[in-house]
Amino acid sequence: MSLPIHQTLPGLCLYRKISLLLRSLGALAMLLAVGIPTAASSKSLVVSWLPDTVAAGSPCLFRVDAAGSIGSLRGDWMGHQITFFSSSGHHAWYGLAGVDVEAKPGSYKLSLEATLANGAVVHKQQIIVVHIGHYKTEKLTVPEKFVQPDAETLRRIEDEKKIKDAAFSHEIAEPEWSGKFIPPIDTAVSEGFGTRRTFNGKLASVHRGLDYHAKPGSPIRAANSGEVVLARELFYEGNCIIIDHGQQFYTLYMHLSHLEVSEGDNVEKGQEIGLSGATGRATGPHLHTAVRWQGAYLDPAQLWLLPLPQLPSTGQSQANSR
Repeated sequence: MSLPIHQTLPGLCLYRKISLLLRSLGALAMLLAVGIPTAASSKSLVVSWLPDTVAAGSPCLFRVDAAGSIGSLRGDWMGHQITFFSSSGHHAWYGLAGVDVEAKPGSYKLSLEATLANGAVVHKQQIIVVHIGHYKTEKLTVPEKFVQPDAETLRRIEDEKKIKDAAFSHEIAEPEWSGKFIPPIDTAVSEGFGTRRTFNGKLASVHRGLDYHAKPGSPIRAANSGEVVLARELFYEGNCIIIDHGQQFYTLYMHLSHLEVSEGDNVEKGQEIGLSGATGRATGPHLHTAVRWQGAYLDPAQLWLLPLPQLPSTGQSQANSR
């Protein structure tokens, strides 16, 4: 004897619901079994940085730790793209960056995009406060040709700008440096970074490097490993060396009396690269050294203090860029 239709429908609907639920659970199990990406939270990424207080001119080491393994990581910071790398394993990732000496103080957003080992993509934003940099002002007197160059010298300066631009466009995908950067000479600092300078009362500039007392002929060493992308005499810089340490991070050495490396040479940390002098626009014998990252000039003295990670000598660091 058949039941009335109003008694059969509820049972049928319940049966269908249970069937759909079982199918959904089965499909989820299959997705997890083959490793299809699942949603991941930005809380799985923890961001830290050094120095603790960031100011205009500060080099910065960003560190990102993940609960799981990261396959790749990229970031944006103050209009710059940051290339992150892993020194060992894939749980801790590092990005060496910085804040230009003339950057305005304020709150800036570090935007991260991580692709986890299972394919899931995680986005995270971290607000970092940039403080004002406190730098002094001084007046200097130099030969007038360095303040008001003649037409022929202006053409030379323009040609040399193209040469320097070409050197700074050199690209090495992975970091060539490993561990802390070291001072290029063991003498006292004669002029700090960031000083506002007036030359002969006419030309104002910002001291974008660090000056060291250096007797003529003092040995100058590479602050870290890298490739020499410029080694020649320039009008303002005198005998100048630029080393690319990878990922658009450079150190510069100016006013040398003698160059001991050539463009294209690979150098090791601490290797002698030249001798100090007073060539170019210099008021006397000294070494001017500078640090540049993606066009931003950073305080070398702060870079020497950063506890940077040791990288594999085999060049197997995992670098990622846009």
